[in-house]
This record gives sequence, C-alpha cells and structure tokens, in this order.
Amino acid sequence: MRRRNRTPPNESMDRYAGAPLPPALEETVRIVRSLLSETDDFVVRRFLVFDGTPAALFYFTDLSNQAIINSDILQPLMQGPRHLQGAPVEKEQLKQVIAEEALIHGECLLESDLYTLVDAILQGRAVVVVDGLDQAFVIGSPNVPKRSVSQPPTEQTIQGPREGFIEPLIFNLGLLRYRLPTPNLRIKIMRVGRITKSKVAVCYLEGIANPELVEEVQRRIKSVDIDGILDSGFLEQLIEDNHMSPFPQIQNTEKPDRAVGQMIEGRVVILVDGSPFALIAPTVFVQFYQSSEDYASRFLQGSFSRLARVLALLFSLITPSLYVAIISFNPELIPTEFAIAVAGGRAGVPFPSVVEVLVMEISMEILREATIRLPQQVGGALSIVGVLVIGQAAVSAGFASPITVVVIALTTIGSFATPAYNAAFALRMLRFPLIFLAGMFGLYGIVVGLILIGNHALSLKSFGVPYLTPAVPGNWQGMKDLLIRGPLWWMSERPDMLRAGMKSRVGRKTMDRRGAKTRNILQRKEVESVEDVQRHHDHSGDRDSD
Repeated sequence: MRRRNRTPPNESMDRYAGAPLPPALEETVRIVRSLLSETDDFVVRRFLVFDGTPAALFYFTDLSNQAIINSDILQPLMQGPRHLQGAPVEKEQLKQVIAEEALIHGECLLESDLYTLVDAILQGRAVVVVDGLDQAFVIGSPNVPKRSVSQPPTEQTIQGPREGFIEPLIFNLGLLRYRLPTPNLRIKIMRVGRITKSKVAVCYLEGIANPELVEEVQRRIKSVDIDGILDSGFLEQLIEDNHMSPFPQIQNTEKPDRAVGQMIEGRVVILVDGSPFALIAPTVFVQFYQSSEDYASRFLQGSFSRLARVLALLFSLITPSLYVAIISFNPELIPTEFAIAVAGGRAGVPFPSVVEVLVMEISMEILREATIRLPQQVGGALSIVGVLVIGQAAVSAGFASPITVVVIALTTIGSFATPAYNAAFALRMLRFPLIFLAGMFGLYGIVVGLILIGNHALSLKSFGVPYLTPAVPGNWQGMKDLLIRGPLWWMSERPDMLRAGMKSRVGRKTMDRRGAKTRNILQRKEVESVEDVQRHHDHSGDRDSD
C-alpha cells in the first residue's frame, strides 16, 4: 500500500508569503478555500456591496462574534451610506468609501498580502474581499472564551491587589496598561511557533530598562524555532541560560502588580498568549522568597515575614540531612535527656535513619502530588487524612520513629512558606542528595553538599546578571531589600546590577520629609490653643489694671 504524501504544516500557506491579493474575487475565493475549506467551521459568505459589486466575507464561526459580523460588517456594506444609496460609486473611490463611510467597526485594517489575510482569518478576524480591489478589509471580531479576572491560586496575599492574569494576551496587556499610564511603556509583539504562531509580548519601560537587556531578550525569543508555544513555561525553557540547573533563572508570576513592580525596577516582562503566567527577566535568587505583600505592608511587618520565610527555606533544605547526620554519626551533639527520648522512639525501627528519612520523604512527595491532582474539594481532606493516618500508622507499625515524622512534617511545612513554587521545587529536589551525603559522610557530607550547591549558584547568570547578587557580588542598594525589606524612602535608587537608565526612584521631597523633624498636627493645635488662652489672659489683665 502506497503511503500518501502529506503537505507539512504551513507549507501550503508559506508558498503564498508575499503574494499580492488577486484582483479577481473568484481567484481569491479559490485560494482561500483550498487552504481552509476542509474544516467545517469555516464560512465564506458571498454578498453584494451597496453599489452592486460582488464581495465575500471569510471567517470562522467558533472564533468570530456573529452579532458583530451581522451588525457592523454585513449590514453597513450591503445598505451603504444613506447619501450614496442608489448612486453609482466609481471603482477608484469604492475602497475609500467602504473604509471611511460604510464600515462602523473600530478595528479595520487594509491589507494586500495574501498570507497575512489567511493568517488574520486563523486568528479569529473577519476578512472582506471586494471584487476589483487590490486590498482587503481585515476587521476584528474575536469571540474567544475567557475566564474572569480572579485572585491567582498560586500567589495568595492578605494585603495588596488580588487580581491576576488570565489567558488572553490582550486582557493581560490591559492590566499592565491600567497600572502604567505612561507613554514610556513599550510592548513589542512577536510570533513564535511554526504551527501555533503564538503571540509573545515583550514589555518594558523605556528610559529605565537597559537597552542591551531588551535587545538580548528579543534576540533569544526570535531564535526560538519550534512547532508550538502552548504556555510561557515552554518559552522559559528555551531562553534560560542554564538548562540543567535545578534553580529557575526566570521568575514567573500571575500577579500584574508584581510584574509592574519588576518593570519599574528595570526588568523585562514577557507575556505569552494563552498563558496566565508572566515571565520576568533577569531574575536573581532573592526574588523567590520575596512577596508582593512585603511592599504593601509596613516595613517592620514585611521584614519579619521575609526573615521567617528565609528561615523556613533553610529549614526545609537541611533539616532532614542534619537529622540523619546527627543520629547516624554524631549522637553526642544531642542533649542526654533528648538523646534518650530519641533512642526510645527508634527502638523498634528496623531501618537506619537515612532509609527511614528517604522513605518518609518519598511518601510525602507522593502525597503532595496526589493532593495537587485531585479535585479541590477532595484534595484538602486527603492531605489531612493522609498525614494523620499514614503518619500514625507508620509509627505504630515501626516503620518510622515519632521524631522522624516530626522532622519530615516540619520540613514539608517549611517548603510551603516559599512564595515561588518553582524555587520551592528546586529545594525539594536538592534535599535528596543532601540526605544521601549525610547518610554516607555525616556532617562533612552536608558541608560538602552545601559548598557544591553554593558553587553552582555562584556560576549561574540570568541574562548576564549574577544569580546571587546583590549578596555576591555585593551591592549596597540591593542589600537594602535582601534579608529585610527596608523602608521605601530608604531604597532611593535602583540596584546597580540591572544597569537601569534612571537610577533614582524616590524623589527629593520624600527624602526631605523623612529627614525633617515634624510635629503631630494635634500637638500643634494644642500649642496654638494654649497660646491663645495665654494671650486672652494677658489682655484681660491689662483691662483690669486700667
């Protein structure tokens, strides 16, 4: 049986790239039908414009708004302007009359490239071709289903904005424009993907973002050659610096306020049509334990919360391996009373501590994945029941000691304190090699493992920016927002690592106000009242003496 040769995707369209629109309507209809007629949701609507000239309307029923097509396209074109009804229109003036007097839709473009016209139809627009005209009318009539704007489930906040990105790119760009009403906001849209042709928007603030950074981001995106970009995660993997590192080198977020804040600092935000996650470049490690809530609250509260997250991060990384090293190699470091309690709890456990911890860690990872994949109503109940029942059953059956269950539980809770899921996942992966090293070499193994992790982090860069900056290499302005969140008036300049075009971000009036000694308005009023009473008393005394 002979195999039928099939045309590769988009090769049939590519041969029309740069081809002009045929002057004859029938030829255009034939070409478009040959490309799109095998799908049942494609419509070719023939009609006569107001002067009797044949025309055709091309659109997809599931991508276009039928009400807009009927009221804004077909009705005006078939009836025409009132002052031209029944009057002949010259062919040279017909295009101008249709574009400026007949069509009442706000988004109307003239296009003569045949490839661009077919691509516009595939993007959900309606295309009108009039016989004898060298240009067609591309009219926006999208009807893509979308969900409402809601609070992102992955970035819950107590104080601060609660809206998040959604899938359509145009709405996400609107959320950025809403917060940045400035002419310096630049949005560059590109098409990526040989089949999907996904729209990718590069957003930045001109005058603040480094032009070299913007050029490098655009260069990497343009170099992507792949069939499809279905989510921003696809693009993240293709443009990051080190593909084999467990650490994410590009931050993603669902919160528009966080994306705007990063652009104000001098970073570039990348949005992909069809994805609710925005990519932020360049990214350093400190961004992954920073939360937008830190800046919406007072700096003492934000600093305390951030320090708690840093401690939870360290706790989740080294606690299991530290427990294995002390129990297996250095039990003399434990106080005597506590050592007796730990030994009593481990009396019936047949496994060494490293095997015990690994089994419990793997069990927790399986339980975590099962909780995520289940429906929301069932997942919460499963997590509570699973932890209680499995933990108690493991202790009763002698598979694990009570102290091991406590250590694993605290480690898991500490990993949840990291705001960024991809950074928390990296720490979860790094826990396992540290446990192995602790089981083989004790505390020396942990130290060697941490040195290797630190050395790897020092070697990483994100679009030319060292991954551990502003700690290494040191930067004073960046350190004000490192372990603690300094007051807003204290962070007067942007970090030097981004080489932003405009360094200052706090005005002189704010700095002067914070440095000046001010009195409470109530105290000032009280002083004024006392002075008035004193003047009134002095005036009364003068009259009595007279």
